[in-house]
Amino acid sequence: MTVKNKKPSARKRSSSPASKKKASSRSGLWRSMLAALVAAAGTFQIASCSLDPNWHPKLPEPPFLSTLPIPGLEHLRKQPETGSGTASGGGSPPAGSMATGFSHCRDFFPGGEPPALQIQPQQRELCFSAFAVLHSGQTKTPVFVVERLNRKLLDQGQGLKRSDKFYADARLPRAERAELDDYRRSGYSRGHMAPAGDMYSPEAMAQSFSLANMVPQDQTHNGGVWSKVEQDTRRYAQRAQGDVYVFTGPVFDGQPLTIGPGKVHVPSHIFKLVYDASTGRAWAHWQANSPDTRMSAPISYEEFTRRTGMPLLAGVMRGRS
Repeated sequence: MTVKNKKPSARKRSSSPASKKKASSRSGLWRSMLAALVAAAGTFQIASCSLDPNWHPKLPEPPFLSTLPIPGLEHLRKQPETGSGTASGGGSPPAGSMATGFSHCRDFFPGGEPPALQIQPQQRELCFSAFAVLHSGQTKTPVFVVERLNRKLLDQGQGLKRSDKFYADARLPRAERAELDDYRRSGYSRGHMAPAGDMYSPEAMAQSFSLANMVPQDQTHNGGVWSKVEQDTRRYAQRAQGDVYVFTGPVFDGQPLTIGPGKVHVPSHIFKLVYDASTGRAWAHWQANSPDTRMSAPISYEEFTRRTGMPLLAGVMRGRS
């Protein structure tokens, strides 16, 4: 008997529509789950960053402060190397690069024009109610103090009580200013450059006791012949027809003495330059800072500039004999 070999029947794969739909459903479920996991991971990362105190968003950097205008320093004009050079209460410009400006108190100067003096290191401008100071942080005294006097202002100050409350000027860096301890037991008085007797308001009187307005002055000289110079100047201003401008300051010859821990320099001489705007006349009192100084005749403006090298009235005296 012949037996025929039968091939095993192969199992047919289902390709019905129901099967296809089921497979597609499973694939879509996996894609949804994967998307959910990715979204959850992203959300977790964002939440973690926001809770992390060490994480900060990167913000645009601010502009450099040096590019921003600084109020009150607009008068710091850079000068050419051969020109005149300005210092301010806010800084110490390089020597020889600036000229005095006093933009906030130009009325204290004849014609409203400060002299174009070359500023030296640590020199700063200070404006007060009744006077202005060019201050030196090296000597810790004024270079000069300037006032505008007239009959009306001086009459206004008649009978004004002295405050007598001396103080270190906080506008100056500590390393550049005199302190009360510098004068204590020094043997020198705190000599006003803009005198208290010239002040015409309580505010101006109080400000005149700033140590930025002082020099170490021989006590006998301060209360004697120098006091007479101040009184004579006031009397002249009360008789004058208009404004009288007065520059007062110290002179240092050679290696000056110093006083106090801050080494405030003691001047060898003190000057007072007077300019009558109504007549155009100018003269200077020049006195040694000494107990035996006697009253002497004033010197001319030309002699004053020769001795000091400071043409304080150059703008108004140009061309005058």
